[in-house]
Amino acid sequence: MPGLILNALWFSRGRFSWYTVVSMSGHSKWASIKHKKGAADAKRGQLFTKLIKEITAAAKAGGGSVDGNPRLRLALAKGKEANMPKDNIEKAIKRGTGELPGVIYEEVVYEGYAPGGVAVLVEALTDSKNRTTAEVRNIFTKNGGNMAGSGSVAWIFQKKGYILVDKTKVEEERLMELVLNAGAEDLKTVDALYEITTPMKDLEVVKQALTQAGIGWQSAELTMLPSSTVPVKDEAAARKILAFMESLEEHDDVSHAYANFDIPDAILAEAAK
Repeated sequence: MPGLILNALWFSRGRFSWYTVVSMSGHSKWASIKHKKGAADAKRGQLFTKLIKEITAAAKAGGGSVDGNPRLRLALAKGKEANMPKDNIEKAIKRGTGELPGVIYEEVVYEGYAPGGVAVLVEALTDSKNRTTAEVRNIFTKNGGNMAGSGSVAWIFQKKGYILVDKTKVEEERLMELVLNAGAEDLKTVDALYEITTPMKDLEVVKQALTQAGIGWQSAELTMLPSSTVPVKDEAAARKILAFMESLEEHDDVSHAYANFDIPDAILAEAAK
């Protein structure tokens, strides 16, 4: 299945940052584009706001210890990558555990369709569900999409660990043996990258194996991978879908947005400029 898998890698933050697409090989191409754009023009203040929400929610859901809270561990890793001040992180954790007063965020999931029947799954953290629901619905409507009921598209997506490694960092045979022994499900070569998928519970184990072997990664995320994709065959349609995804990503309450469009590499390269 050639093309793109926008992965919920949107948490790498940037102009293109927290949404996901699909088509395993394409997925990594898009993730790479987002990674580069994020490094170039990340909106630092918005990134910190989203990270603080995620850290707070993770601490509230699973406690303030990273040892027993994989979600918090991943959020803190993102905070470190973004150079978030330690004081901000500590306060976010304490607000989540109730040691400090603060806003309580509710986790909300929205489902719907982008133009062309592309399935879209949106995860948000909000202190006002009614406000966020109205605003997200407005983004769908303005961009030619429509929201749908619970369960309409969620069944298409499955949460997985997703890691991208630069091919220059390691030989494929060595990497394959290393990650599969650590619990990875698959490794594919996509242009200049290795694309590793893992069960959700094994993402940290595989990351630790890479770290111990001295192998760095371009990105490592928990994401939602779709079981099927919708082909997008022209640049105009691709631009509409990407603009829609970007509008979702720019909303302060949206933490991740996933979609199952499959955009051929040539069209993706032009549409993402």
